[in-house]
Amino acid sequence: MKEPTRVLFCSQEIYPYLPGETPIRMLNRQLPEYFQQKGFETRNFMPKFGEINERRNQLHEVIRLSGMNLVIEDTDLPLLIKVASIPTARMQVYFTDNDDLFHRRKGIADEKGVEYADNDNRTIFFARGVIETVKKQHWTPDIIHCSGWMAALAPLFLKKAYSDEPFFRNSKIVLVIDDNEYKTPFGTKYADKLCALPGIAPIDVRSIAGFPVGYEELMRLAIDYADAIVFATPKINTRVQNYAITKNKPILEYAEEESYERYLEFYSGLLAKE
Repeated sequence: MKEPTRVLFCSQEIYPYLPGETPIRMLNRQLPEYFQQKGFETRNFMPKFGEINERRNQLHEVIRLSGMNLVIEDTDLPLLIKVASIPTARMQVYFTDNDDLFHRRKGIADEKGVEYADNDNRTIFFARGVIETVKKQHWTPDIIHCSGWMAALAPLFLKKAYSDEPFFRNSKIVLVIDDNEYKTPFGTKYADKLCALPGIAPIDVRSIAGFPVGYEELMRLAIDYADAIVFATPKINTRVQNYAITKNKPILEYAEEESYERYLEFYSGLLAKE
């Protein structure tokens, strides 16, 4: 009997854990449920931002998945994995957490709208945390859906830092681009932080080396290593969109009349090209 297709959803925002029924939050909430209904096996991850109320949302730590240390700039950052369920969807969401990076802090910016200075480290931690946790679960995805700029490093990590491992060798990586941009560029040492990870060489990140890394630079890097692109909202950064088009990779364009069947056909098509 053929095993069901597995889709890993690595999402920056999922409703209802972040309030407000924005198009991208609803997509990341409803698309996994749709895939489940169609017989796919799914797993969902997002960052454990401080504004997510653990008691109200009934989060609890998964001890067997927690405890790993992720090193960023010679600092050991313990990875905590928490989980909650959306009862109406029979769907679980895993959260990557760390006291220094996420505890008691809002999403991307503080109460005054000032973006956190360590958002660069948070992107590294989130993408690596998801990848390491899925490995620990011994759950190999066929499709990896990376939604939002906080998930933008996953394509690079999977194609370079984990390239020698058979675990993700056949996974197709889809980068989902929306209208949520960060405004404060990451520092000039961002590329150096990435090169400190085994498997990532300076040539792999030369496009962002030595200067501040804004949203456009980060997303271009993600596009370079993704297998396919989704334009998920009606308005996205024009320069990022044009760059994606020049790469001649499969693209699922935004449709005003959204149909999740489009995603199913697009993802199935990627797997059929093997």
